[in-house]
Amino acid sequence: MNLSALRQEAAACERCHLYKDATQTVFGAGPPDAEVIVVGEQPGDIEDRRGEPFVGPAGKLLDRAFEAAELDRSRLYLTNAVKHFKFRPSGKRRIHATPVRSEIVACRPWLVGEFAALTPRAVVALGATAGKALFGPSFKVTESRGTLLPWPPELAGDGFAVATIHPSAVLRSDDREAAFAGLVADLKVVGEAL
Repeated sequence: MNLSALRQEAAACERCHLYKDATQTVFGAGPPDAEVIVVGEQPGDIEDRRGEPFVGPAGKLLDRAFEAAELDRSRLYLTNAVKHFKFRPSGKRRIHATPVRSEIVACRPWLVGEFAALTPRAVVALGATAGKALFGPSFKVTESRGTLLPWPPELAGDGFAVATIHPSAVLRSDDREAAFAGLVADLKVVGEAL
């Protein structure tokens, strides 16, 4: 199935309860000939409202990291392991809540479909949820970040993977400069290996 058909099918997804409170399904975006798939956790509040991945504060920071690592965002396919925004209300705000395993598993067919529709040479896992979605529940970003990893099992493609922190972790860090530098260094591993 091609990306357009997958996107259309995913728009009506009710595989888990998250669709009930989210504004919409946020499917991946990028060119169909992208060499790199970047997988994050889930859309945030702004992404949920706009229907596009990585357009909020973490996405803007990620854009800066791509630029610093000399990766052209227009040549990357960006998506999330979970396609609906999971949150808890706090007054008028919607506060991010980490997806649980069953929600990751419910969205896995969409992620598998994205990989099958593309022919990437590399995959980047942004954060723990993405790492677990790609490599299984025991995966730890802290133990594997910034190194070349084998291709995620059971996903179409034949290349390498790199795990790193999610850009939202940089935004939450007490030392943003050091966290940002670490993210950039990890992303440079991808560019050097391509």
